[in-house]
Parts: sequence; structure tokens; C-alpha cells
Amino acid sequence: MTVPRVTIKDVAARAGVSKGAVSLAFNQKRGLSDATRDRIFAAARELGWAPNLAARSLSSQRVDVVGLAICRPAKLLGLEPFYMEFVSGVESVLTERSCSLLLRLVRNLEEEVGLQDAWWRGRQVSGSILVDFRADDPRVAAAGRLGMPVVAVGHPSLTGGLTSVWTDDATAVTEAVRYLAALGHRRIARVGGAAALGHTAIRAAAFDEAARVLRLAGAWQVATDFSGEAGGRATRSLLTGMGDDRPTAIVYDNDIMAVAGLSVAAELGLRAPEDVSLLAWDDSQLCRLTRPTLSAMSHDVHGFGADVARTLFGVIAGEKGVGRSHPVATPVLVPRGSTAPAP
Repeated sequence: MTVPRVTIKDVAARAGVSKGAVSLAFNQKRGLSDATRDRIFAAARELGWAPNLAARSLSSQRVDVVGLAICRPAKLLGLEPFYMEFVSGVESVLTERSCSLLLRLVRNLEEEVGLQDAWWRGRQVSGSILVDFRADDPRVAAAGRLGMPVVAVGHPSLTGGLTSVWTDDATAVTEAVRYLAALGHRRIARVGGAAALGHTAIRAAAFDEAARVLRLAGAWQVATDFSGEAGGRATRSLLTGMGDDRPTAIVYDNDIMAVAGLSVAAELGLRAPEDVSLLAWDDSQLCRLTRPTLSAMSHDVHGFGADVARTLFGVIAGEKGVGRSHPVATPVLVPRGSTAPAP
């Protein structure tokens, strides 16, 4: 027995809308409420229907692909929980709209500028997500020159007027330092990410300012490449190079470096949190698998990626409600077993 093929008419009937409304929803066009759009996507999922992407491309002269280029080594990217969660969040929204993610790793920003240019001129993408902004980032001018729909993942001070979505890193760093100081820690260090990245600079400035306001006896910062190896080396240097004046608390810019730091402290015969308190960033599953569990500045990375993707679809559709810039959230402190009053 032949199973009848599901059509756009079936989806429209299930959602209680016209075939034109279904077409508007899947082409990211204006004219539908969010509730109606969600109802259409739900009906399509229930019926197992997806639009014919080839036909849509021929009729609209555009493809249903979103671009994302990341300037990180492939080995490191596979180990870092943040980007795995972020991409998962982006994909959750693309799947609803029967779109795909074109992910590429690049060696530098110049290579990415050329790649974005080729993607857009070759009609390979309908828009792109830009990440890891630097000061005077060349992608700002390139996106404007191309007229390419983009969403910048970064603080508006770095993204030059592009529509941007960001987390309030400065406030989160300040909260972390204040929390540790309230526990009595007067010598606090930060193991940061790559110094050239804009969000690293924002965190570094916030850390210095918090240390100044709180009049800490010692405040150190070490830049790394986000890897566990670099995080471990930085931790060893901080805990062995200053004698009795070593830091009693360390804040890390990602989870993998915090896990490495916890291992190094144990190797040196130091207990967490009795001898040194450790605080991670992002709060992936890694933070709950260690012993002791890691305190962290926590935020919903999957939800962040989803919000970025939704914002990009708004830019592509030319929606008036898409703001120029908005913070999704401020990471929230989650105390666990790796932090305690200063020894």
C-alpha cells in the first residue's frame, strides 16, 4: 500500500491557516504572528513535512543556509563545551525552519572576510553569524559593504552598529570577584582567554576595576588560548611562582581550563576549596562531574545560540522589531564545592 505524500496543503489544514501562510513561515517573511508561525512549524513537524529546498532556491534566488565561521583550531573546538552548546542552540532554530548550518573553521579574520564574501556573492548563504570580535574588526566594514544580513555575537562597543546579541561579561566578572572577596579572599587571579579577543579585554578591564575598588592585596591575570593545557600551565605558574603570596582564588574564562586547574592544584598537594578556591565560566556538564564540583558563572549557552539564530532570521526578513543590540543575559553565579572562605 502506498503511503500518500504529505503536502503543504496538509500542513496548512493541520495548522488552520492558508497555504500562503505556510509559505510565509518557511520563507521567513513578514505578515504572521509568532504564535501562528510556531503553530505552522509544529504542524509540519507532526506531519513530517519539509519544503522542497531546491524549488525554494530556484523561486526565490536564495538558499536556506546560515553561515558560521570560527577562528579556532579544530582540536580545541571539539573539546570546548561552549561552542558545542552554542551550535546546538543555533541548530535547534534552523531545524524548525528546515534550514542548514554551513560551519567552517578559519585561520584568521582575513580568511573569514574572504570566505563570507564568497558565500554571499555565490548565494551559498542567506545570512551569517559572526563570533569572536576583536577591536577594529574588519568584518564590520565587510558586512556593510556586502549588504549581507548578519548578527554579531559580541558587545556593541566591538560590533560597529551591526545587530548584536551579547552577554554582560563585565557585570559577571565583577560579581565573581565580589563573591570571592566576600568570602575573605584578598589575592585573586584570573586565567583568561586569548588577549586579542574583545570579550577577553572586556573581562580583563572589569577584573582590574573590581580589584581596584575592593583594594585587593593581589590581583593577577594570565592570557591563554582557552585550552586545558594552557589553563593548567597558568595555574601551575600562579600557585608555585609566588610562595606564600600565591592567590587563594582563581577565576577561569572557560570550563575546560578550570577542570585543568583543579587537576594541577591536586598535583601540587593543594585542596579545593580548603587551600584554593576555583571558579569556572559557562557551567557545562564538566562543572558537575569534577570532585569537588566546580562553582561557575552560569548561563544558558544553548538558549543563547537559539536567540542568536532567531535574531538573524529577523534581520533576514527585515523585521522592524529587531533591535540593533541587546544583551541576552548576565551569567549568574552558582556556588558549588570548589569555593569556600579564604584559608
